[in-house]
Amino acid sequence: MLQLLKRPSAFVPLAISGAFLAALLTAFAQGRLARAPDEGTGAHLFQIVMPLQLLIMLFFAATWLPRNTKPAFGVLALQSCAAIGVLAIVYFNRL
Repeated sequence: MLQLLKRPSAFVPLAISGAFLAALLTAFAQGRLARAPDEGTGAHLFQIVMPLQLLIMLFFAATWLPRNTKPAFGVLALQSCAAIGVLAIVYFNRL
């Protein structure tokens, strides 16, 4: 699994989720997670980059699941958990 994590299609989705998670936690710590009429640049970047992250994950799955099934499932699980974690923070912030 560590060999697969060195591939860009494996670590880029994790890096994207990590960057969004860091930005969200920083904004939360500074008390800037309030609703506003205009969502702002961060929200627009989130709306653009998260679908790209899903496309990269699909590319990874299509490329590596047939070749290396068990390690690829592990990497996909990491990617999915990272993406779901970021989406959960955004979802629960809107409640």
